[in-house]
Amino acid sequence: MSAFSEQRQLWLYSTGWTAVQNMPERAAYRSFRAIADLSWRRRSPSVRRLELNLARVGKYEPEELRELTRLGARSYMRYWCDAFRMSEWSHERIIERVRVVNEDRFRSAMASGRGVVVALPHMGNWDWAGAWACLTGAPLATVAERLRPEKLYERFVTYREALGMTVHPLGGNGVMSDLAEHLRRGGLVCLPAERDLSRRGVPVTLFGEPTRMPAGSAMLALRTGAALLPATLAYEGREPDHSLAVTFHEEIEVPEERGDRLATMTQRIADAFETGIARNPEDWHMTQRMFLADLDADDPRRAQPVLP
Repeated sequence: MSAFSEQRQLWLYSTGWTAVQNMPERAAYRSFRAIADLSWRRRSPSVRRLELNLARVGKYEPEELRELTRLGARSYMRYWCDAFRMSEWSHERIIERVRVVNEDRFRSAMASGRGVVVALPHMGNWDWAGAWACLTGAPLATVAERLRPEKLYERFVTYREALGMTVHPLGGNGVMSDLAEHLRRGGLVCLPAERDLSRRGVPVTLFGEPTRMPAGSAMLALRTGAALLPATLAYEGREPDHSLAVTFHEEIEVPEERGDRLATMTQRIADAFETGIARNPEDWHMTQRMFLADLDADDPRRAQPVLP
């Protein structure tokens, strides 16, 4: 990306962020819904990719899949409107509009003092779920992919830190050690965990198709003895009066067999994600390639992975 392009992108994000914050709430969400519908009608590249991924979730008639994709595009744009406006939300709003399923699993794991790794797919609004955790006694550490320009990345980091999170750069030196130390102090680590098509991703099956997922969640649990909990998210209600449902799935135990524990635990994360995504597919915001079958035939990432 050229310096001019980077500055243009920064200006667009910053201007849009400020404008959305200053709009009346209903008008802001209505505008983002209109953007989603326009993108859906024009079948933008991200909408086409979303549709291909959603087609794996269930057996849909063409009209059903098309409508599901429209709802998915709306959910994704709702997330972005949330992101631009959440810094203005009160703590009461953040907490009171979260409905938690199986919260006892999360609280019991936190109370054990051994740390908790929560693995999440790109569903609903994970920033909101993270803010809820921080505001209810579980400050978390996470990672964020570096964006360009750097100032845009810094703005997103500042936004998440304002919600109470500690943010480490993805792939930075010592990140895994820092997260492990946070867990050993009894802390919470939350990691996006359903897409890693690099050759270092762990092979899993999702919706009956091969893909790869990041090793980080299971690896941290194995290294530190922390509890490993998958969680899935879904929106409820119509914006701007919407809320967020957070479901904690069963804790993933370390297999007794000393074989490939990392692969087994990562597959169990995939199984939990499959259940949550199938329940609320419209809130799965996967607008990138997800499955190995969607890679080009000569793509080297189709080859045997290089496991960590």
